[in-house]
Amino acid sequence: MTHFRITRNSEIPLIGSLYFGLIDRGTSLLQVRPSCGCNLNCPFCSVDAGPASTTRATSYEVEMEYLVEAVQEIAQFKGAGVECHIDSPGEPVMYSRLPELIAALKEIDEVTVISLQTNGTLLNEEKISALESAGLDRINLSLHALDPAIAQLLAGVDWYDSEKLTDAARAIVRSRIDLLIAPVYIPGINDAEIPKLIRFAQEIGAGKRFPPLGIQKFEHYRYGRSPKGVKAQSWWQFFNRSIRPWEKEFGINLRLDPARDFGTVRRPFIPLVFSKGEKVTVEIRAPGWIHGEMLGVARNRVVSVYNCGKESGQVRVKIVATKHNIYVGVPV
Repeated sequence: MTHFRITRNSEIPLIGSLYFGLIDRGTSLLQVRPSCGCNLNCPFCSVDAGPASTTRATSYEVEMEYLVEAVQEIAQFKGAGVECHIDSPGEPVMYSRLPELIAALKEIDEVTVISLQTNGTLLNEEKISALESAGLDRINLSLHALDPAIAQLLAGVDWYDSEKLTDAARAIVRSRIDLLIAPVYIPGINDAEIPKLIRFAQEIGAGKRFPPLGIQKFEHYRYGRSPKGVKAQSWWQFFNRSIRPWEKEFGINLRLDPARDFGTVRRPFIPLVFSKGEKVTVEIRAPGWIHGEMLGVARNRVVSVYNCGKESGQVRVKIVATKHNIYVGVPV
């Protein structure tokens, strides 16, 4: 796998890609993606990340100062009350300057909450303390099972230690960082584990400021992985056959509302610079996330060019996707 560092001098913008930089979904929450490496091989991974990936060709890391400047610019556009959610199509704690990034984001006037999505395997007392000192407000912990064998199966690596994760969860609760446990419910695999996780979250006192749990629905993705024999539920099935019974059993609200539970409200999108179906010339600047893909640049945006036969120079492409300022093109 190629490792590519994105700096100001690389002239690669930080808007336009799903893999790194910033993602704006039209709310007061900004997804901040400093890197995309991963240390697990989860069999349900939506992006086929991790050491055993068969599709990924490139891993990216963004220069911290360049990333902070981009957040500052967009936060000013969004206005007061911005949440910076540090996530990744991988494991963001692998980013070497994570505490520094959090501290720098905390200095931006419009930013009021900084949260982190993590699988927790790299957390210990020392790292949690560093994140706390930097000003992190919440950790969303991707813990999918307490049973050691099931937890290891869902991590896709034989070194996964669920006890280490529960120790980390308790350490987070003891800190000033809030804890939200965020399992993916995979029908037929961790059915019996979700009630255990709900009980565990209640027992340790997760969710002091935000909800203690955010149960996620398993989905099939084009470039992702799916456990054999697992079929994704419909949203009706997920809420009525799974979430509702757990809510009744434990007396807890598990259907989260962005505005009520996190203060996330609608805000204007960063204006689109391309239209779907438009033809444009892009300058190829970097290898793509998957084999056969390259990253092109035009109008200060990144365009993921699928089935690209050139590794440099200019390519004429047709824009086939623009949703949330994430641009995809194909050569014409």
